[in-house]
Amino acid sequence: GGFGGIGRDRRAVLRDAALLAVGAGVGAIGIGQLGAVATTRRRVGAGSAATDVDVQVTPDRSRLVLTWEVRTDQRLIALTFDDGPRPKWTNMVLDTLDRYQAPATFFMVGRRVRKYASVIRGRLDRHEVGNHTWDHRDLALRDDVQARSDLLRAHEAITEVTGREPVLFRPPYGHIGGAAALAATGFGYKVVLWSQKMREAHYDTRHQVAAVLREATPGTILLAHDVGDAARLVSLRGLPGMITGLRDCGYEFVTVSELMGRARPEV
Repeated sequence: GGFGGIGRDRRAVLRDAALLAVGAGVGAIGIGQLGAVATTRRRVGAGSAATDVDVQVTPDRSRLVLTWEVRTDQRLIALTFDDGPRPKWTNMVLDTLDRYQAPATFFMVGRRVRKYASVIRGRLDRHEVGNHTWDHRDLALRDDVQARSDLLRAHEAITEVTGREPVLFRPPYGHIGGAAALAATGFGYKVVLWSQKMREAHYDTRHQVAAVLREATPGTILLAHDVGDAARLVSLRGLPGMITGLRDCGYEFVTVSELMGRARPEV
């Protein structure tokens, strides 16, 4: 799926993505019907990659499926890290995951992927990368054209730097209303939130590790960050204890996509 390989002409990629049809009028998770097709001429992209396109919004009854956790009888858990990459902390996380041979899913910001490509290039073989927007703005507050342009820029950056197209999207702040929902549906992304998160403001490292071990359940998607203020080091310094402790409890670490692929079949 997605918008083709990284060798494709950038303008063609922008044009194809902008012409994707999405629905309008978001319910709880359903995408309602707009009615007549609306077409507008907009400039998409930036710099040398910018191009004018006819952006179409057409009726669509697609449904947006959100995943907070996965129903499974297996003791599986997915570590996820938001907002990177950046030097130092992202390197610290990757070093720890390499040392313990633990896979994780990184929801990366496109602008930082471009700026700090050297931090992640060649280091993601066991990991998965999802789209976390171009510059971490709240897409739920933007219009559909802006939201889709934002996701496209991040999609391109991630694809070009990592060599793999993202299939997952995590909205900044967990906000998936309005334009964010429409854009994610148009791209065919699976939207991933979380069922457990680090609470650095409440714990020191020892107590944060204990909380993760105490609260983990099969199918947990655990939220952490590899960018932010110094408080987040409470969790990052605790990663070795979390990984070894969860493994001692019989847990296996998997990427989010692998976790979803090993879900318990619906009866």
